[in-house]
Amino acid sequence: MRALAGFMAVCAVFLAPFAARADDPIVFKVVDGAIPEPLTSQPGDPASGRTVMLTGKLGNCIACHKVPALKEADFQGEIAPSLDGVANRYTTAQLRLIVSNAKLKFPGTVMPAFHRNVGLKRVAPEYEGKPILTSQQVEDVVAFLKTFN
Repeated sequence: MRALAGFMAVCAVFLAPFAARADDPIVFKVVDGAIPEPLTSQPGDPASGRTVMLTGKLGNCIACHKVPALKEADFQGEIAPSLDGVANRYTTAQLRLIVSNAKLKFPGTVMPAFHRNVGLKRVAPEYEGKPILTSQQVEDVVAFLKTFN
């Protein structure tokens, strides 16, 4: 029994580099400047997307964007484009890419890559290897943005 436990411990050491890691890159297929396939099997929930956009530790979209649909927000940013009418400017697939990683569409943007977990700079240790938004939260934000006609 001891020999088996020792063998398993040695195997664990050698196989550890091949185990799934928290910082495995998030992968999605980009086609013509968009992510055509949903990131989850669940449809996005606009009410949850609204919460993500207002929450400081999540999207915090109002820090940079003016969002007329969020009238209850005391402060709204003015350094990024207004999100009013964004549903008419971009398709669902384009919005999914912009929310996931805007730098793939707008290389010079300062907008964070909300659904990326590798290659990031100046990340607090407790957030290393983790995206800002989950796949479901991206879908929720996109669903809420699609209500902005």
